[in-house]
Amino acid sequence: MAEEVERKPVLEMVQADGTDGNCVTFVLHDEDHTLGNSLRYMIMKNPEVEFCGYSITHPSESKINFRIQTRGGILAIEPFRRGLTELVDVCQHVLSKFEASVKEYKAQREAEMD
Repeated sequence: MAEEVERKPVLEMVQADGTDGNCVTFVLHDEDHTLGNSLRYMIMKNPEVEFCGYSITHPSESKINFRIQTRGGILAIEPFRRGLTELVDVCQHVLSKFEASVKEYKAQREAEMD
């Protein structure tokens, strides 16, 4: 018999009672400073964001608490989504440039060997 493995969510939203959607903490499981700092940078470029920061709860836990507070014009989920999208775009751009450079290098090496 195969045991069912309980999957924990990758993302949770935590919002204090009585607050609107302008201040939200997102809990990202199985993440660390690599995503936290990059995402914080992308989100802080948005002028509607008043505060954006993250913390790692404990070194033995692989999750980050990511808090966003907006100035009130938009909900906190919007800059979060936009930051993730922009970060993916940047990563795709870096990857494509890297792959093109590797291809160019390999072609150059083959030309030198001929």
